[in-house]
Amino acid sequence: MMTPEEHKLRTERSYKLLLLVAMVSMTMMFAGLTSAFVVSKSRLDWLKNFQMPPAFFFSTAVIIGCSITFHLAKKAIQKDNRNATTSFLLLTLALGILFVLLQFMGFGQIVAQGYYFTGTASNITTTFLYVVTVVHLAHLAGGLISLLIIIYNHFKQKYNSTQTLGIELGTMYWHFLDLLWVYLFLFLYFFK
Repeated sequence: MMTPEEHKLRTERSYKLLLLVAMVSMTMMFAGLTSAFVVSKSRLDWLKNFQMPPAFFFSTAVIIGCSITFHLAKKAIQKDNRNATTSFLLLTLALGILFVLLQFMGFGQIVAQGYYFTGTASNITTTFLYVVTVVHLAHLAGGLISLLIIIYNHFKQKYNSTQTLGIELGTMYWHFLDLLWVYLFLFLYFFK
């Protein structure tokens, strides 16, 4: 017979393992996209002088900030500091929304440079950039939804120093999104 503490630990390990498996599969998908990007560089319509939009630089700093504030929220709830947890979770949400807005501003800056993502005026470089960024944004949407659920559960007082699983999983996923975007940004910046 399993004790309640053993059951809790087994459940936590199971959820964390499931999240890790999901993150590995997402990593493989982005590895495939970046491999296709590298292979496509030999095409004649590849842009050699394309510059990343300034908004993408700012969005990179913002998503790193998200990771930091989410981590601080986890540390605060582990100390039963509910006020700090609330502040850090809400700041993470605000920064996450700002990241999305900056991504769309970046798309606008690319179009303002005269580059398009689809249609006859598009090229393979910007189309790849668009696909990679939109797929990352789709994963970020999942992160924002989970963050909203975490904030809701926090206000329902489901988390405390002995029950932090939801915030831990959210933090793991957000760190993954952060590292993924930094990788994609650096990849797109240096291998264009």
